[in-house]
Amino acid sequence: MAIEIRPAIQFEDVGTVLGPKRPDATVCWCLSYRIPSKQNVQLRGTERAALMRELVGQDPPPGVLAYDGGEVVGWAGVHPRSDTNFARNRKIPHVDELDVWSVWCIRVRPGHRGEGIAHHLLRGAVDFARSYGAPAIEGYPVDNQGSHIDLTMAYVGTQKLFEQAGFTKAADTDSVINGFHRVLMRLDLR
Repeated sequence: MAIEIRPAIQFEDVGTVLGPKRPDATVCWCLSYRIPSKQNVQLRGTERAALMRELVGQDPPPGVLAYDGGEVVGWAGVHPRSDTNFARNRKIPHVDELDVWSVWCIRVRPGHRGEGIAHHLLRGAVDFARSYGAPAIEGYPVDNQGSHIDLTMAYVGTQKLFEQAGFTKAADTDSVINGFHRVLMRLDLR
């Protein structure tokens, strides 16, 4: 398997990973941390897809995609923290004033899980942030200490996944997902 990571500039491929089976269904589209909470709650159905289409057309795009051959198999949401809810989140601290990037979602399509694609996506997110001059990149995974995580909530990643990519724990947070505390993991890119 030769996984290739590319910037998320093909809306159809983003839709394959993040979109609903029914176009009018309201699903996350990886917008919940990317846009203000009020806007996130108000956007319904196809409005969410339209906003993601707009973000895909911006520079930098909203994330990276993993491809196995020509098939899109995964997504990682990664962008400057200042453009995300993490810029204002009271439960996740800022460790300094650097203009860091955040990676907040890692999603692998069913049928491709357990193949190490999440590791490729995280490395690809790091390379993507580095290519835009990010001084550091942060993630906010759960500290599950090896316990099983519900797949619905696994999108934030685990502390172990981030450690294996060279990140170190920079801070505890007050954020909890699915009963697990989240930690702030960071990788210096300078």
